[in-house]
Amino acid sequence: MPSTNSTPVQSVATATSASGPIIPGAALIPEGSAPVVTRERQGSVSGFKKAKVLKPFNTANIKILLLENVNETAVAALRDQGYQVETFAKALGEEDLIAKIKDVHCIGIRSKTKLTKKVLDAAEKLGVIGCFCIGTNQVDLEYAASKGIAVFNSPFSNSRSVAELVIAEIVLLSRQLGDRNNEMHDGIWSKVSANCYEIRGKTIGIVGYGHIGSQLSVLAESMGMRVLFYDVVPLMPLGTSKQVHTLSGLLTEADFVTLHVPETEETKNMIGENELNQMKQGSFLINASRGTIVQIPALAKALRSGHLGGAAVDVFPKEPAANGNFFESELVGCPNTLLTPHIGGSTEEAQSMIGVEVSQALIKFINSGTSIGAVNFPEVDLRAIRDDQENSIRLCYTHANVPGVLLRITNILAEHNVDKQFSDSKGKIAYLMADISDVTPEQIQDIYRLVSETPTNIVTRVLY
Repeated sequence: MPSTNSTPVQSVATATSASGPIIPGAALIPEGSAPVVTRERQGSVSGFKKAKVLKPFNTANIKILLLENVNETAVAALRDQGYQVETFAKALGEEDLIAKIKDVHCIGIRSKTKLTKKVLDAAEKLGVIGCFCIGTNQVDLEYAASKGIAVFNSPFSNSRSVAELVIAEIVLLSRQLGDRNNEMHDGIWSKVSANCYEIRGKTIGIVGYGHIGSQLSVLAESMGMRVLFYDVVPLMPLGTSKQVHTLSGLLTEADFVTLHVPETEETKNMIGENELNQMKQGSFLINASRGTIVQIPALAKALRSGHLGGAAVDVFPKEPAANGNFFESELVGCPNTLLTPHIGGSTEEAQSMIGVEVSQALIKFINSGTSIGAVNFPEVDLRAIRDDQENSIRLCYTHANVPGVLLRITNILAEHNVDKQFSDSKGKIAYLMADISDVTPEQIQDIYRLVSETPTNIVTRVLY
């Protein structure tokens, strides 16, 4: 069979036929393998039915690369599946990364590793990426999707840690504790109360009312603060918080402005000199979202002039790739300014939960094709094939999102019993999953061949 950007029936993911080489950007599972895919138990009217354990490949052949000291909960979960797992405590430079990623089927990273087009082109077998953090801007998401590579992240697990850090920073700023601490370490005793305040009764303005912003809202209200928030979509306020309709409306009212938005074209440089000038005299700015959201020179100017009473910044436009004496910023030396090295989600609890959340998403995608939670990929899932369903397979088909594809697939499967199927699209990519019963080994080969040879094919996988 001629080589295609797809996988043979013997694999659970995109490898090649016995006569062909591994195709760049295709394979999750190497050629000529065999056991272990787990599926969740599913309920039925008559009770629980045991899920079939699919065995299309040898999990020991799955190679996974984990960088940046990914939490041990993820390492253990992936090794429990039988995968080969290699770990590194730090991010790799581009050339080292290109050499390492060549033959891995899955890579796990945090915020420092950059998965660019050049790096992804070197990943001959890569099928899925796990970002063990909230952000995914370190990955070329669109290009990854075009190669059939799904990307998963952890949008929820560190929300509490970030929210608690912001509460701590609000108290520290309102009491100027950062400056007092530095003075004491320099041997200076400076007991003052001027411009030091309780946070009770003050107004916090939250920009971005998602998982972190909403948790912060609850914590702030419990400490007696008045809560305003601004978001681009109407949202249900928690407690007595109130949504304002414009960013300007929030900036002019809040004593503390805290930012919790993703990095997009709309949010880059969102807070500049104009926005800072709209903030109240002596108010405070906190950025624990993305480093490109705030224009650093404008913030430094507002702090040194005394217009702002202080700031806390945990993220920066350019951040060192490793720990060490590398940090430089115009904010260094600004009064009542707390600078932290992107540690908003860096707690033991958050990293443990992130490890669990992302590793489970990777396992489900590798073992059963489930793409729920992928950030760059259509989200598709099917209930498990039951243990008593003999001679059943699952077809996972990633393809170009163009007219006529489903008609072709319907014609290919017309003579077979399709138990269930689901298809979804995202931008230029579409993903179809179908469970087909009562098929012989020869029919499985035919289905795989016909689907993988369609002109719109990106990745074809058959699980059985």
